[in-house]
Amino acid sequence: MATKKYENVLRTRATKQEEVVRKWHLVDATDKTVGRLATRVASILRGKHKPTFSPNVDTGDFVVVVNVEKIKMTGKRMEQKEYYHNTLYPGGARHEKFKDLLAKHPDRILTEAVKGMLPKNSLGRTTIKKLKVYAGPNHEHEAQNPVAIDLA
Repeated sequence: MATKKYENVLRTRATKQEEVVRKWHLVDATDKTVGRLATRVASILRGKHKPTFSPNVDTGDFVVVVNVEKIKMTGKRMEQKEYYHNTLYPGGARHEKFKDLLAKHPDRILTEAVKGMLPKNSLGRTTIKKLKVYAGPNHEHEAQNPVAIDLA
């Protein structure tokens, strides 16, 4: 009886979208630095923490971030950092300081930071929808039983 030559070789498996199992994670942003928190959240959203990660398939989990109003920046960035937006009308350039944005819309700070770390294509646009950001400690995703993780 003849044996196959490559009988004991491990095969590489491609991850399919239907096979992805998603979990819910809860992150507390109290006294966390914006950039360090954003990189870890972006990694979970992409699914890079899983052994089944594939760059062309959305294998990531859902992330709920609470207490974003207590997020911080290092050094003088609290006063110096500016966010830029253009309405595309003449004279439509808008600049907003970090401390002003933190007072008005603290959820936008982390959302924009994470969005900048995701792919700039349709995969990135679907991935950012799995991020849920809340200014205070309350969120509306208790039914999904998010597991609290510490991203220190």
